[in-house]
Amino acid sequence: MRSVRLIFGASSLLIFAACTFGNGSSSGAFSAPAGGLSSMDFLKNDAASKHISHIIIVVQENRTFENFFAGYPGANAPTSGCGKPPKGEAFPRRISRASTSGCPSGDQVIPLHQITFEKGPNLSHEYESSIIDWDNGKMDGFTHFGLHHDDAGYAYVEQSEVSTYWSMAQQYVLSDAMFPTEFGPSWTAHLTLVAGTDNLNNRNNLALADFADARSNCGAPKGTKTTTVNIKRIIKPSSGPYPCLNQFNTMAQALDNASVSWKYYVAQNYKAFIWSPYGSIQYVHNGPDWTNNIIQPETTVLTDIQNGTLPQVSWVTPNRLDSDHPNSHNDSGPSWVASIVNTLGQSQYWNSSAVIVLWDDYGGFYDNAPPPQLDFRGLGIRVPCLIISPYAKSNYVDHTQYEFGSILKFIEEVFPNVKRLGRTKEGYTDTRANSLDNAFNFTQAPRAFQKIKQKYPVSHFLHGMPVNEPPDKD
Repeated sequence: MRSVRLIFGASSLLIFAACTFGNGSSSGAFSAPAGGLSSMDFLKNDAASKHISHIIIVVQENRTFENFFAGYPGANAPTSGCGKPPKGEAFPRRISRASTSGCPSGDQVIPLHQITFEKGPNLSHEYESSIIDWDNGKMDGFTHFGLHHDDAGYAYVEQSEVSTYWSMAQQYVLSDAMFPTEFGPSWTAHLTLVAGTDNLNNRNNLALADFADARSNCGAPKGTKTTTVNIKRIIKPSSGPYPCLNQFNTMAQALDNASVSWKYYVAQNYKAFIWSPYGSIQYVHNGPDWTNNIIQPETTVLTDIQNGTLPQVSWVTPNRLDSDHPNSHNDSGPSWVASIVNTLGQSQYWNSSAVIVLWDDYGGFYDNAPPPQLDFRGLGIRVPCLIISPYAKSNYVDHTQYEFGSILKFIEEVFPNVKRLGRTKEGYTDTRANSLDNAFNFTQAPRAFQKIKQKYPVSHFLHGMPVNEPPDKD
């Protein structure tokens, strides 16, 4: 993989005028406040708390919205995109004859081509490459990191292989405006799914970035340092703190302090890999939560549901084969997600639950939706999101702008004693984000569950050979 380091001047940033950034030392860290903000500091919608008492966040890997839902009725999901030739190179012949209509000057229309789980490409999706793909909102740089600098990223998965996800969307809610907190790959994505931030100081001008390595946790060798990104979007490898972090609050503290039960389900033998973010959080790794709340293997979520031991809040990560990650070359991911939904739907928990399914990062695939730039971290390139509940709207495409902090805000609404993690000016996103409220209709009676069709049965996951490999290393 080619290593690229980009330096962006302040004039190239799209930052809301309301955001201000200090000029202090980029190396200074601050201690996270022990309790976060008071839940009374912000008005909370109490409708969710009256109907929902269990939230399951199912995290899959490395897909854009259009890679799974191109052509979905009513969604922002065109079947073609704009692209520009890599510098000093020409498009392949099959692209060079395409139209330029509707694209920025110098670009051409590139039809999305069909791929499968088994044969799809594994593309670069670092912070740097995602900035190039984004191209200041033109969304036309994806050719730079395709295989051989071609149209590999302009692709959608054959609909028959993602029909399970389409079926969930048709029964419940499909969000076509869910954006990660930050540009780039898995580690920071998973951190922001439990913390709403990865900022390293309270001046909102330095964050973690790109440190995707098995050592990115509290068991790393002495002297290990993280990678950072600053307000000018300059990436600096090995410039940050040791990856056993106490610089920001997480949902672990907030839920523990509110006596709300939670678990984070991970694959066997990978309790501290990059998509297990609490392995990098000092409060969890060095305390009782590491034993009690980080649960192996990930299929335990199915037996917890069946046995009546499901916690109030769950994060569920997959093993490599079930992850949807392009380099797994396997089509079991949709059935894995359906197994969680179907097991829940046939349990005592259905009438009190909400399931949020999303993908941690864009994986290098094309997407047409320019992510709003709320700070120097992002928002990152759009990912799919399904919202499933007996109170979810039916066959509804939700155009509300969501970010990963929206999920955390929804948790805080469902459990009113859970305090906000922190202030927007300190880099936290649960305060600024739109909650997921628009996906629900809490005036309706809970809908009876209808089983989702799946290729591989629940028994395939409960009784199959354990897969001890992580979903990815990026």
